[in-house]
Amino acid sequence: MDLERVKSESARLGLWAHVATVGADGDPDVVPVHPCWQGDTIWFMTGATSVKARNIAHHSNVAMHWQVTEAGDGLEVWGPGEIHTDVDTKKRLWTGAFDYDLNDFAPGGPEGSPDTAFVSVQPQRALYLINFGMGGRETWSA
Repeated sequence: MDLERVKSESARLGLWAHVATVGADGDPDVVPVHPCWQGDTIWFMTGATSVKARNIAHHSNVAMHWQVTEAGDGLEVWGPGEIHTDVDTKKRLWTGAFDYDLNDFAPGGPEGSPDTAFVSVQPQRALYLINFGMGGRETWSA
């Protein structure tokens, strides 16, 4: 499996993924996100002061899991996450990167949404399970 296959399987599996982070208290947190790929980087939008952002600031490693299909296919990707709150990154991602209107969640746009952040995830490894693993498993690592 190569990274291009990881990208295509994530797109095939759906628009939503769950991201797992770990906080300073050691507790895990898992929440749905609507990610997009830009090059070899996964991006998702979040609140700058959200639990996700605080957890990633504490411990950058995240795991992302794309929904399992009825056939039991699923994908997990691991890598370090980084919080971006700068206006240049917001402007670059605000239009064209995601398949939904970010203004629905941050109506101030890139300049007027100070509590909006983007998280970049640099994939380091992935696991693709076919039919819950009974049909095989494929792996990728950077």
